[in-house]
Amino acid sequence: MAEKGVAAAFLGSRKPFELREFPIPDPGPGAAVVKMSLANVCGSDMHYWRGEMDMVKMGRPMPAALGHEGTGEIYRLGAGVTTDSMGDPLEEGDRVLFSYLYPDLQCPTCLKGYTFACPTRQHDRLGGLEEWPHFRGTFAQYYYLHPNHTMYKVPDHLTDDMVAGLNCALVQVISGLRRAGLSFNETVAIQGAGGLGVYAAAVAKAHGASKVIAIDGVDERIDLVRSFGADEIVDMREFETPEQRVDRVRELTDGLGADVTLELVGHPGVVTEGLQMTAPGGRYLEIGNINVGWHTEFDPSWIVFRSISIIGVAHYTSQDLRHALDFLKDNVSRLPFDRVLSHHFPLADINEAFAQQDSGRITRGALVPHA
Repeated sequence: MAEKGVAAAFLGSRKPFELREFPIPDPGPGAAVVKMSLANVCGSDMHYWRGEMDMVKMGRPMPAALGHEGTGEIYRLGAGVTTDSMGDPLEEGDRVLFSYLYPDLQCPTCLKGYTFACPTRQHDRLGGLEEWPHFRGTFAQYYYLHPNHTMYKVPDHLTDDMVAGLNCALVQVISGLRRAGLSFNETVAIQGAGGLGVYAAAVAKAHGASKVIAIDGVDERIDLVRSFGADEIVDMREFETPEQRVDRVRELTDGLGADVTLELVGHPGVVTEGLQMTAPGGRYLEIGNINVGWHTEFDPSWIVFRSISIIGVAHYTSQDLRHALDFLKDNVSRLPFDRVLSHHFPLADINEAFAQQDSGRITRGALVPHA
């Protein structure tokens, strides 16, 4: 076995990543080390890189480890780990889908059942790259799973490209739509048809949505979200203003607006627009806006008089992750999951991957750590 591995060091906003070598940690009892196969560049990673969430101002130690969305295979198992989280036998070399969250399961929040909101659920990932176990981000050749981790074996017929987006993009919308209580024959509007938006269309249709409306202005994304179930497209090149887009969504929903609207753009400026296209009694799922310190203004009376519920979705439960894997297995022959990732880059080309995704030249890139 290799004794050292490479991880990408994040040094600050717009600064080039540096590849650094660290000893591969021995997993303690109940822990495991994953050999990464694929690590996607998620929108939140782009927010960190652009400085829209400034790690230095947030008090994060630098250099930092980035990356959380991906998949790999078991490299080493700690003492006592013989099965995955479903009780299926687990061995070194088995491919796994894992959670990057570690709720403590003992705090008042967890004991209420809100493990997705545990205050310490990302405590380890917030440590510095130079600190043991080093491999705390997926932009690396290895990833350390602490005791009581959640992980599920991946069936052989599911490719890494299909699985890599499950532990963030797909599971987020599954968790969000579950919490929003999406019901049969309701309508859904999706602000932004990136990775989350594409998955959201498929999940909404699977939950019985009568009409799914996606809002975007990029041909590649529009084509993909249609193939994942979007019934209608509000093309931002045609409907250029928020007022035009709101009117179009209402027109497509009998004048009412969508029963559930998902904000997946990641900019606070779209919130007013999203609320106005949500039906009376509807739910507004806020998933995209994780930019700390950004502000927006909207008229709260829209929420009050239309009785709209706003649901913030940052993370998910272990059960949600299992549902994501089951959703993929149940729909792999029907939906083009292999098309969600548009480009692959060796880990050594991480700076090029971020530059291309930032410029809009690609829709969603993935890093191959062992290329």
